[in-house]
Amino acid sequence: MLAAAGLAVDAYLHAHLADRYDAIASSVVGQGTLFRLEAALAALAALLVLVWRRLPEDLFAALVAVGGLALLLVYCYVDVGELGPIPDMYEPVWYGEKEATAVAQAVAALATLSLLLVRPRGGRGH
Repeated sequence: MLAAAGLAVDAYLHAHLADRYDAIASSVVGQGTLFRLEAALAALAALLVLVWRRLPEDLFAALVAVGGLALLLVYCYVDVGELGPIPDMYEPVWYGEKEATAVAQAVAALATLSLLLVRPRGGRGH
């Protein structure tokens, strides 16, 4: 439940903030689009950990949570610049929604990693 909750908050906040970042774009993709993609992946991951407790779904959820948190921290502390189709998303400021996203992703990362370590008994995954 904790993993799904963290991923759901992550999904909501990225969807909520996406339009704020639509103006930041490379020649191919905008940051708002990437936020919407993160929102969709986090929502799917939340649903998967609620419905199926199998290794592929738990691994997907962990990758979404850990990857999202890693990217948030990198783009907060490192000016990576534009990387191919990915726009320059450097934003060295913390604000309420960004802090809430980081906390949600950290909770989801810890919870999904524990799902990977504590596997259910039996063949069905529940």
